[in-house]
Amino acid sequence: MTTDDRGTASEGGRDDGPDVREPGARTAARSSLAASPSPGAPAADRPATSTGLRRARDVLVAAVLALVMTAGLLRVLTIILAENGPSAVLVGLALALLPVLLVGAAFLWLDRFEAEPPGLLLLALGWGGGVATAIALAVNTQASLLLDPSGVPGPVSLGVVAPMTEELAKALGVVAVLVLRRREFDGVVDGVVYAGMVGIGFAFVENVLYFSGALVAGGTSQLAVTFVLRAVVSPFAHPLFTVVVGVGIGLAVSRRGRARWLLPVAGLLVAVVLHGLWNLSTFAPLGFPLVYLVLQVPVFAGVVLVAVLARRREGRVLREQLDVYARAGWVTPAEAAMVASLPERRRARRWARATGGAPAEEAMEELQNLAGELAFLRERLRRGTAHRGAQAEEQQLLSALWLLRQQLLPAPAPVSRPVGAGVAA
Repeated sequence: MTTDDRGTASEGGRDDGPDVREPGARTAARSSLAASPSPGAPAADRPATSTGLRRARDVLVAAVLALVMTAGLLRVLTIILAENGPSAVLVGLALALLPVLLVGAAFLWLDRFEAEPPGLLLLALGWGGGVATAIALAVNTQASLLLDPSGVPGPVSLGVVAPMTEELAKALGVVAVLVLRRREFDGVVDGVVYAGMVGIGFAFVENVLYFSGALVAGGTSQLAVTFVLRAVVSPFAHPLFTVVVGVGIGLAVSRRGRARWLLPVAGLLVAVVLHGLWNLSTFAPLGFPLVYLVLQVPVFAGVVLVAVLARRREGRVLREQLDVYARAGWVTPAEAAMVASLPERRRARRWARATGGAPAEEAMEELQNLAGELAFLRERLRRGTAHRGAQAEEQQLLSALWLLRQQLLPAPAPVSRPVGAGVAA
């Protein structure tokens, strides 16, 4: 990578500021970026009309999605209420919340280098709990009526139809996030987090169904067994299956060609197989403990390993790309190192709170997230997988970062290199 931290020469040979560029000597397709604005100079604003239209579109899309998710959730809850009654459903709701808190905290812990927007996380949860469950309930019910005359779901319904329907419905939630906010989807960690949230939403509603049904059918003893099996032994089951799809999508966003389509499909197929084996384990003697120990535990460990390694890679990307901006004068090397280290991030937020109170701590957290977004955007530019308008967005992020850091930190020493001097990386 080549970084040219000279500005645009003006009258008198003055250096107007750093210029962060893409490596222009590799291929014609990866031509150098346009010069970034000088530190402290605002980036060119987007036309007000374009911004207003985009906001109106976002509001409309959000309203439609909220309506669809609410309608789906109400439909499913209405069916559960009709089957099991209000009191049992209330108990089911209370118990189903417990694994949501545990599993949700695990996924949020993973997502700390560049925290995902709360609205998108809620979208993923709502899709899993409202849309995916409604689709699954409708398809699975009809399939059972056709395939199971006795009324008891059989191997085909549970082992084939249900996994295919549920995993596809959940995967569409991850795809929806990707389509709506491509710029927020940076790689495997984001895929894991959004897929996990979709799975959590799905598992929550499904647990309400099973917990309330167990209470009605067998009282507190059967409820206790069901709770242990679903909330204690296997709380990550549904999120885990969907996370496999999320890994495939996360890998695909940083690639070109066939891999961009094959990886998500492969992830979906693996998720369907895992889900099918999990469901079919109930039909074989010792099937559940066998599948749990031989398949579920190793897959869970593998997914955790992939997620942790992916987060470490995010740390390396942050350091590499922020070092480019540090050499160009936008941040100091110490700030770049701080953003790329979770312990240093916590220390910086504590320092901000001690010196400026809660507002300063919030500003520091915003600075860290903004720097992370900028670094991941530059990584996509480097790979050639950035969205349209990414270069203009980089300039806006640089200006926002510069203005925000001026509120918190001393300005970095000015870069005083002769015009034409560059830094090779």
